[in-house]
Amino acid sequence: MSTRRRGAELEWAILRAAAQELRESGYPGMTMDRVAARAGTNKNAIYRRWPHRAALGVAAYRHLTDAVMPDPDTGALRGDALEMLRQANQTWSSPHGAVLRGLLAAAVDDPELLTLMREGSGADTMDRAWLTMIERAVARGEAPPTAAHHRVATTPMMLLRAEYAMRGVPSVPDEVLIEIVDEVFLPLVRGRG
Repeated sequence: MSTRRRGAELEWAILRAAAQELRESGYPGMTMDRVAARAGTNKNAIYRRWPHRAALGVAAYRHLTDAVMPDPDTGALRGDALEMLRQANQTWSSPHGAVLRGLLAAAVDDPELLTLMREGSGADTMDRAWLTMIERAVARGEAPPTAAHHRVATTPMMLLRAEYAMRGVPSVPDEVLIEIVDEVFLPLVRGRG
């Protein structure tokens, strides 16, 4: 006789099932019925935790991306920033990136999905990773303390996202990543002093 899953165990099973559906079918193909079947539960168990498909889709995407959040520590700000952008570029070019692009495409016609993505897209986690990187640079004496600012930390990723939007391709050339770091990010960090 199998035991009934509850709490965190059931939530994890649902998120894992939804993440698998996102990878295989994209957001448009992800249904509550398919997620429930894959998770071995019923739709009511899902709806008690996520009131609609958009909420589950965003939570499943976060579940996917939490496992791949970069945290480079090369010993130098330039190396950390380049590695962070390169890892983000690689992730966005992967099946995780395809899931994100599918969610963004669906958000055009689904204002609720767009709102949920803005509120908890994982960007906060990425922003914290950039702030941590800058704080390490401050501790090493590479950057002034005033460089540990939210807008400074978000600039490289915003520029990378703009490259994706403008180019319409799921990969940005390495020379562009180097330009973002050398021509924008590092001068911005140093200029905060």
